[in-house]
Formats: sequence, C-alpha cells, structure tokens
Amino acid sequence: MGDLLRYRDDEPVNDPAVTVDAFAEQSNATAVRIEPGDDARDILPYLNRIALVEVDFPGFGDGRGYSAARILRESGYEGELRAVGDVLIDQLSHMRRCGFDAFSPDVAISREAADKALATWPQVYQRAADTRPPIWALRHD
Repeated sequence: MGDLLRYRDDEPVNDPAVTVDAFAEQSNATAVRIEPGDDARDILPYLNRIALVEVDFPGFGDGRGYSAARILRESGYEGELRAVGDVLIDQLSHMRRCGFDAFSPDVAISREAADKALATWPQVYQRAADTRPPIWALRHD
C-alpha cells in the first residue's frame, strides 16, 4: 500500500492539472483538477484521455470530493485519482473506498502511518469503488 501515498515531489503523472473549465478548451490536456463546486460529470465524455484527476479538499470537512471520486470510478475512470489539499490520515481509508489511489496532503503523512491507516479496517460491509468484497459476500460465497 505504500505506493498509494504520493507527495507533491513524486512524479506518477507529470502533466499539470488544469481546471474543469479550462479542460474543455484544451484538447491536449491529460490532467484535470476538480475544485469544490465543480461537477465531475462534466469530464465524463473525456475519461479515455485523462491520465490524472486531482480532487481538491480545501478543508477536511468538505466531503464533495468523495462524491466526485465515486462518480468517476463508477463511470469507468481507471486513471490516477489523487486527493489533494487538507487530506488527513483519518480520511485515507474512506477516500480509498471511494476510489482514490493517490494522496497529496498539504501536511506530510509518513508512509508507515498511511499504510497503517489504510489497513485499519480490513473487512467492509458494503461494496464500493475499491472493489473489496463485503464481509457478507465472503461468508456466503
């Protein structure tokens, strides 16, 4: 799981992310940044050419980014989905459940702490974007 935590100096995708509004105007852009208030559904027609979607969390209590992640993953987006901004360690496992596979927090989180946080709940009760089977399915398989 250590590869799930990315910092701003990592280089998984090098393209600068543009805003949702600018993305529609730039036919060569492969990275987009979703801000609170943006509708993730606006970029659904372009998922096949997007390598990176950054979802901004300006404050830890702003949950709109979780919905954006679910919309993208449930619509078939397979590229990197990175939570950026006020991302707290307590949120990592929930963000992963919604489909985030990379994190770029404003305040550094050690990889060891992130791995521990991501492994906190090995069993889940419902299906989600991270595709782990719910515990009831494991019992009745």
